[in-house]
Amino acid sequence: MTPPTDPFSTGGDPELGRLLKGFQQDLAALEELRDSIASVKGRGEAAEGRVVVNVTQTGALAGITIDPRAMRLGSERLAEAIMEAAARAARDAEQEASDLVAPFIAGTLLDGDRSGEARRP
Repeated sequence: MTPPTDPFSTGGDPELGRLLKGFQQDLAALEELRDSIASVKGRGEAAEGRVVVNVTQTGALAGITIDPRAMRLGSERLAEAIMEAAARAARDAEQEASDLVAPFIAGTLLDGDRSGEARRP
């Protein structure tokens, strides 16, 4: 029985070896990006900092802090402050994720900057 062929064998071809090394580096960078995006947290405040909301990159609540003084706002205003802080936290997380992705899409069709010049991370 013959051993399986290594799909990443370059067969001694230096150009193929260079391309394969570049591919492996790109793959490692994308895996790092994936992990970084997964750990993104957004933070938003409202009611003069008395309401603080933290969200994950997907917008899921990760924490809410309500200063006891915020209770004086009344239920309707407190609810509005929580929603306002959550919206700010979601925008913060979205911006952080966008900043992480920007170097990877620079100069591509996905980039809002159509100059074609790639930015470096």
